[in-house]
Amino acid sequence: MPILHWLNRDETLKVANIVPFRLLEADHKLSYGDKSDNMIIQGDNLEALKALLPYYKGQVKCIYIDPPYNTKSAFEHYDDNLEHSQWLHTIYPRLEVLREFLREDGSIWVSIDDNEAHYLKVIMDEIFGRKNFVVNVVWEKKYAVANDHKTIAPMHDHILVYRKSEAWQRNLLPRTEDKDKQYRHRDEKGLFRADNYTCGKTADERPNLYYPVIQPNTGEEIWPKKTAVWRYSQDEHNRHIKEGMIYWGKDGKGKVPAFKRYKHLLRNQGVVPQSIWSFEFAGHTDASRKEVREVLGTSSLTNDFLTPKPEKLIQQVLTIATNQDDLVLDSFLGSGTTAAVAHKMGRRYIGIEMGEHAITHVVPRMQKVVDGEQGGISKAATWHGGGGFRFYRLGETVFDEYGHLNPNVKFPALAAHIWFVENKTPYAGKADSPLIGIYEGTAYYLLYNGILGDKRPDSGNVLTSKIMNILPPHDGPKVIYGEASRLGEARLSQLDITFKQTPYDIKVR
Repeated sequence: MPILHWLNRDETLKVANIVPFRLLEADHKLSYGDKSDNMIIQGDNLEALKALLPYYKGQVKCIYIDPPYNTKSAFEHYDDNLEHSQWLHTIYPRLEVLREFLREDGSIWVSIDDNEAHYLKVIMDEIFGRKNFVVNVVWEKKYAVANDHKTIAPMHDHILVYRKSEAWQRNLLPRTEDKDKQYRHRDEKGLFRADNYTCGKTADERPNLYYPVIQPNTGEEIWPKKTAVWRYSQDEHNRHIKEGMIYWGKDGKGKVPAFKRYKHLLRNQGVVPQSIWSFEFAGHTDASRKEVREVLGTSSLTNDFLTPKPEKLIQQVLTIATNQDDLVLDSFLGSGTTAAVAHKMGRRYIGIEMGEHAITHVVPRMQKVVDGEQGGISKAATWHGGGGFRFYRLGETVFDEYGHLNPNVKFPALAAHIWFVENKTPYAGKADSPLIGIYEGTAYYLLYNGILGDKRPDSGNVLTSKIMNILPPHDGPKVIYGEASRLGEARLSQLDITFKQTPYDIKVR
């Protein structure tokens, strides 16, 4: 498969691995509403993603991100080759880590414009696999043409969609009034629409579908056109006659048969999503700016978030890609649209925003969502308020620059880190015991920071015969992390123990 090369690609490929694991620190003053797992995080999104990975790897149903589009204003000093490389250097490692969060039946949706869309497609093919490309959604983001544009006015953005694996299945969209208007005929069985009775094959290709049908009211023998055949075999046609499934027009004397598609017999009440999204279907940028202004109570253009997405756009994404209570992740949260829509639609969510927008835009917006604000999709989603979110900032690293364990790290954080690096799965335990969990028959223990109830934090961190006797038992292989071991190699082997010394045997990344 072709891969994309850029100025500092080799360096870029190492970025995700060298980013340190950090702690997350809750800010209760900025948290709001009921106790909730919903998270708003302020900080560098790559570092925040690494902090979340031990807890949420393979747990996210849908990722939506709206990264910087790499216009000439995206970086302080503009140089075409250098800027393009910087953009790729930024987005590539983040996509690498984001992939780790997806469930096997999950998907990622990335908004982008023509500046980088085609390069983004190539690197997403590399990271997610070309076979997992789903579609390029073309969103009509504007409803009015800029008449002063010097070349061809851009009217659309792209949303590149990839699945994690073949396990992903899209949802149907709800039917709209426009779709229901097609069912404008009625008989004793109910509403129906007249569907084409022919198909685009020829008599040479499908001779069994080329036969005459009789107009019941005139007795006329009717054949399909020379360039077409009937859609149904003669046996099926006879069954349609018997069941009253053929429509011959209002007066019953039409010269072309049609098949009656009854609304109540639809296999589903939904509509297959398409790749062209009009502004009527998914909103537009002007409406999105107004949404943010209204919910924040501002009117000045200087207070605008420059590129918010309309709530209706994210609603369509989450309708297609998620179900109730699924987890949604947006690591370029901006003004908070994804979190707002996920909250109103009953999805769980994690939103990450590096800048002050996390406090100036996202927090007040989400507070109003919890309080039941009626902007955006609120009425369509019958949203009246409730729930809550927790606000976090990035804290200290788990290890210092010399690889030493940070003394401020608490037992639950270290337990989650060890569990993740050992098993590559998110930690879901309570971290209230030295036995932090059992994975595929192996028990994992951590002796750290007074977990055994010692008065001194450093007591009980050394594996001795006495400590071994009070550890929760496990009949099978055991991996024990501790400050030191007083048991000899023979004794460890007899007890089926692999001892790992903290901090030296704890993998940093």
